[in-house]
Amino acid sequence: MTAPRRFVVAQAAVGQRLDLFLAQQIGTVSRSQLARQIGQAAVTVNGEAGAPSRKLRAGDVITWEPPPVVATEIVAEALPLTVVHEDEWLVVIDKPAGLVVHPAPGHEAGTLVNALLAHCRDLRGIGGELRPGIVHRIDKDTSGLLVVAKDDATMNTLAAAFKAHTVDRVYDALVIGKPPGADGRIDTLYGRDPRERKKFSSRVRTGKRAVTNWRVVERFAGAARIEARLETGRTHQVRVHMAALGCSLLGDRTYGNPPRDRGLRAIGEALGRQALHARLLGFVHPATGARMTFSSELPPDLQVALAALRAL
Repeated sequence: MTAPRRFVVAQAAVGQRLDLFLAQQIGTVSRSQLARQIGQAAVTVNGEAGAPSRKLRAGDVITWEPPPVVATEIVAEALPLTVVHEDEWLVVIDKPAGLVVHPAPGHEAGTLVNALLAHCRDLRGIGGELRPGIVHRIDKDTSGLLVVAKDDATMNTLAAAFKAHTVDRVYDALVIGKPPGADGRIDTLYGRDPRERKKFSSRVRTGKRAVTNWRVVERFAGAARIEARLETGRTHQVRVHMAALGCSLLGDRTYGNPPRDRGLRAIGEALGRQALHARLLGFVHPATGARMTFSSELPPDLQVALAALRAL
């Protein structure tokens, strides 16, 4: 359990909200989480419970005593994991295709989170719950690297790095069609497809910015191998941007159409998933400050698909 901490409000903080003041003072806990803790009476002002919106006065004495971390309802499962790096703060996983990252309706078990609960014996809690912190996700049928936090401070620092676009993420993709040039940059608005809400689109009038830098690594008959370097990390971003470029991912049933060429169609059907792999992940370690970079080779199914494209 985190030891209680005491703060005295200085003149410069007069009029500030209680939750904002605490977030600035503590730094390792998010403002939303602190607001929940205030509602749980884990925070007092002059010995009395307060509200997140309470305006502070000079000399107010604030005591923060975070509640103990509670066990999660998610079931731990001893599933096989490829651990690329692990220390007391975080773990880097090379996720296989087919593995869902986080439990959700229809996928309550057999996920990466279930596996990490069994694997990690030193979790210290995320948002007051004893579970791993999923900083970012990759699709079920995308393989490759992702980093997971073991505590709130690591989670918040990594989340801020992703938001500031200081995390290096490089994907390998096999695409159908002829890329328009040797390389390029796709910079668009991005959001839910207005017609099909389960899909995303770069052809929206309002949305968040999405940026993908791409280059051709190898060309084949009617296809290519692409390296995609992300500046932002929107859901399905590489898949959507490549499709908008006229080069949908091989095997992508959501954003692409089956190729007319029988050979390409057979390769995609044999693969059975979108040909996308998170090959490189780099970030500054939240605790040590060291720059860390990890890489992952193409998994066997993509190596088979790549060999088949070369043989066309």
